[in-house]
Amino acid sequence: MKVAFLVAPDGVEQIELTEPWQAVIDAGGTPKLISTRSGKIRAFHHLDKGDTFPVDQTVADSEVEDFDGLVLPGGVANPDFLRMDAKAVAFVKGFVEAGKPVAAICHAPWTLIEADVVRGRTVTSWPSLRTDLRNAGATWVDEEVKVCDAGPAKLITSRKPDDLKAFCTTFIQEFGG
Repeated sequence: MKVAFLVAPDGVEQIELTEPWQAVIDAGGTPKLISTRSGKIRAFHHLDKGDTFPVDQTVADSEVEDFDGLVLPGGVANPDFLRMDAKAVAFVKGFVEAGKPVAAICHAPWTLIEADVVRGRTVTSWPSLRTDLRNAGATWVDEEVKVCDAGPAKLITSRKPDDLKAFCTTFIQEFGG
């Protein structure tokens, strides 16, 4: 199982990157850190700077067919930066169009909205995204983790860091791990 983790150069919530990353490793898979720029990304602990992590490859040099699934960690700034990058948005949309599962937590569904892949889907997120998701045609639910298979690819979504255990267990199962 080879899993892409798509993050912006700044603003990803560290625990929403590191716990799912470790879950992929624990399941015998290979995680790859994909970003819009090469070098390192800066994670955050809410609004405080966290650690840096080396980028494995840029989104411009990445192909959907090289991966079995996509994880979109949250953080407020991370998905906001990603949704402004056309290549990042196309990468996300490519997973859905290819029928490959996508897992998104917290604020990450903003990128799903920009990729126009939530219409007719049932998802969850950080509560402040509820209206954005509804306006994009999704049904929003307040659940620890939600798996929606009402489209070409499964969407696995969770609300917040407190949901990480259920999020990781579920997306690993859905990714075939």
